[in-house]
Amino acid sequence: MSSLAHLLVHGDSIDLGAHVARESVELLYLDPPFAVGTKFAARTKRGEHRAKGALAYDDTWPSIDAYLAWLEARIRVFYTLLSARGTMWLHLDHRAVHEAKSICDAVFGRDRFFGEIVWVPGNGSKSRKGPGVTHQTLLLYARGDDPIWNAKDPALREPYAATSRAMHFQRRDERGRHFRERTIGKKTYRYYADEGRAIGSVWSDCPSMIANTPLRKETTGYPTQKPLKLLDRVVRASSRAGSLVVDPFCGSGTTLVAAAKSGRAFVGCDASPLAIRTTTARLAREDITVSVRRR
Repeated sequence: MSSLAHLLVHGDSIDLGAHVARESVELLYLDPPFAVGTKFAARTKRGEHRAKGALAYDDTWPSIDAYLAWLEARIRVFYTLLSARGTMWLHLDHRAVHEAKSICDAVFGRDRFFGEIVWVPGNGSKSRKGPGVTHQTLLLYARGDDPIWNAKDPALREPYAATSRAMHFQRRDERGRHFRERTIGKKTYRYYADEGRAIGSVWSDCPSMIANTPLRKETTGYPTQKPLKLLDRVVRASSRAGSLVVDPFCGSGTTLVAAAKSGRAFVGCDASPLAIRTTTARLAREDITVSVRRR
């Protein structure tokens, strides 16, 4: 599919420095174990119940402190791989995201916190003992003071409401494009109707069922697989065509597919043999050529 060099590493992500040059990565997307406290199995054949499938990965820990120490050691390695304009996205949920933010503040510096995305998978709440947690959080940290953010990429925009277009975008430029202008302070900003508006920090339009329903073409049967739409948006937000995207816990390979399809090079890594087999097969189906290095 692409002339860019792609690499898949079977091994511990703490050793990624042996495969990725320092300060070479524009986007690091981390989807590590969440400290759920269970083992995750995968659906490896049609009709198989995922809970009875092959082991994908073990997410049990002696304590939350042990998990956080494991995570911090890897984040410190990943930090050295980021370029001056690079960004790390750390995807977690309520179990550890607050403690993880303190770790990232210590590694990157609190002033390098670039924001957060709240992702709503759309699975609904199963809790009967309190407010059900129906979202996950992506923490963004920048290596330098000018991180890449492709604000006008269509993946980060949504259409204006019809009433807004009719009321506010009545002027046209020399090419016939509808626009409005707003003056803030002494500076005037122009907004075009056909560019849409920024989607903001709550993403509810990338449902997880797209990736995890057996009837969908996208699904691989790997547990905790994220939808391609979500990772396509992440990749397009924080990297440029031809740059390097790294996923240290690549699972089913969704980040790698998103990167290749948008013209980025990638390095994926996972310690799980099943993850490597699943990702390799998926990339082959997508006609994406990749080199595989095994420990």
